[in-house]
Amino acid sequence: MTEGAPWKHILRFSLPVLAGSFLQQFYNTVDAIIVGKYAGEDALSAVGTTTSFAFLFLALAIGFSSGNGVVVAQYFGAGDDKNVRANGAAGVVFLMVLGVISAVLGIATARPAYANWLNVDGSILGLTVTYFRWYSLGLIFQFGYNIFSSILRALGDSAATLYFLLISSLLNIGLDLLFVAVFRWSVTGAAVATDISQLMSFIAAYLYTRRKYPVFRFGMGDLKWDPSRIKATVKVGLPISLQLIFVSLGFTFIQRAVNEFGKTMTAAFTVGQRVETYLNFPCHAFQTTLATYTGQNIGAGKIRRVKAGAKQAVALSLLLTLCISVSVWVFADKITALFSVSERAADYSLSFLRTVAVINILLASYIPLFGVFQGANHSGFPTLVSVSALGARVLATYLFRYSPFLGHTVIWWNGIFGFGLGFIMAWSYYLSGRWRKNSSLTGAGQ
Repeated sequence: MTEGAPWKHILRFSLPVLAGSFLQQFYNTVDAIIVGKYAGEDALSAVGTTTSFAFLFLALAIGFSSGNGVVVAQYFGAGDDKNVRANGAAGVVFLMVLGVISAVLGIATARPAYANWLNVDGSILGLTVTYFRWYSLGLIFQFGYNIFSSILRALGDSAATLYFLLISSLLNIGLDLLFVAVFRWSVTGAAVATDISQLMSFIAAYLYTRRKYPVFRFGMGDLKWDPSRIKATVKVGLPISLQLIFVSLGFTFIQRAVNEFGKTMTAAFTVGQRVETYLNFPCHAFQTTLATYTGQNIGAGKIRRVKAGAKQAVALSLLLTLCISVSVWVFADKITALFSVSERAADYSLSFLRTVAVINILLASYIPLFGVFQGANHSGFPTLVSVSALGARVLATYLFRYSPFLGHTVIWWNGIFGFGLGFIMAWSYYLSGRWRKNSSLTGAGQ
């Protein structure tokens, strides 16, 4: 990524990431459709209401694996294979330990979290807890997959992760149909299907990385707890994790507000969230790409290429998001019908989808810049932006949820407050040039 037209490298790298994100969300969507059709609206609401709390654990997996990926990308850009291998090994150990801890915590905290914190409707509380406990068993595989996929992206091999996700997605859909539609295991079947698919994607990523890249054929002597190198991963990854954790906490408060409107609104919110994620694919794919692109070019001492790449990535993000937004707006009623929800829930969903199809274009205009900040060792600033934006969304939700101004529609209109603030903060920081200060190699052993 350090030579040639930036947009070509960025697009070539982003398309597999984008396709992989699509596959992940596609099987989540199909999962919801199958649950709604064969297990009912209560089961759909139960699965949907776990999303925000589950994302707390996913935030750790994504954040720290991305942090390790930035460190590896910088050393890869500098041609330092020794530190590429050592920091990669440290990242694998760290993420696997975190995965085990997260699985235990998820199982232990499921009931108090959903009963007390999220205020889940009593009629679906049992289904919610059951689903989340079974889901938590697969967190170790989720952490394992994320670290190997981040290492591969750090080397510029984003296409490989697409193949793993394709296998995982098809397997998950097949198992959903078997466990939920045929065996009638309801939410338990949906969770077990997800666990098995995550296990298979983890195994595939591990075997591929080991076979294709000899530098990552770790022996037992390599896989050890290395405090100095783990510290390098934490230094970059902690702000990214905190950013995502605050996002999760923000959505948890929003989810609580949703639940207060009853399980019909919870079902509608589940539909809306599943579809809204598709709108966010481009900007997050380009964020991921720019983190690696920036890390490699900083390692090679090419700051000018970073600036050119950032502008071109934002333009691509806006173009792709606009295409998806138009599709969601036009087919919103047909999309809602797929989830087999009640007429009232469908009305809520239709309003939700057409609103976010418009306001998420604003999000697409600044999220890619987060990748620049992260790759330049300024990952703390995206955290600040995310916290501020989510804070604005939560504040708007609780201020207007029962008001004549917006009422319950603030559930989907709150984005205009948060995304507007995020746009101003991100672009102001980028244009100030402060992200270029202290841009250097981060990892231990430099």
